[in-house]
Amino acid sequence: MSAFNKIIGRFFFKITSSGSYIGSVADAREEELYAALKFRGEECTLPLQAIIKNPQYISIGKKFSALYNLRLEAWDKYADQNFTPQLTIGEWVSMGTDVHIGCINKVSIGNYVLFGSRIYISDHSHGAVSGDELHHPPINRSLISKGPVIIEDNVWIGEGVCVMPNVRIGRNAIVGANAVVTKDVPPNAVVAGVPARVIKVLEV
Repeated sequence: MSAFNKIIGRFFFKITSSGSYIGSVADAREEELYAALKFRGEECTLPLQAIIKNPQYISIGKKFSALYNLRLEAWDKYADQNFTPQLTIGEWVSMGTDVHIGCINKVSIGNYVLFGSRIYISDHSHGAVSGDELHHPPINRSLISKGPVIIEDNVWIGEGVCVMPNVRIGRNAIVGANAVVTKDVPPNAVVAGVPARVIKVLEV
């Protein structure tokens, strides 16, 4: 990494709000970030460009790897709301570029899970979709979690997938590219579409 990029990385780190790390994961900053994680397994590697919000609520298992533009955001406060998020990533998890995970409740990712790129996972949304809150701009609405997101071991999540709140993806499942997962996926199932539906069950 060039001296210029190192300087820029440190600059981004200094100007971010308390609890967030944005910019280049390098040098002393890398050690500080890793130390701030709730748990970090052996040989866990974050990409050079990442946004990690409130690492004290984030656990990452051994042999984790991800490409550029990773966003792990554990929100413990939003406006006048307070949360105790739990964002847990298992062992030997591999992520492509532009993976964004948002958590106010619980997001749990098992071991040996493979992610493509441009993936969004969230256990919450901005307010209700009916009633008085519709008169408020979305950014001013309260954050609401309908339930945790649980991704079990050996799951493969394809390119461009969205995983919505209150969903469990069972062991060995495959989620096809650009699917939107709005309900539970059985173990060993292949799902695709918007919303995602089972198109095949794998033989074991």
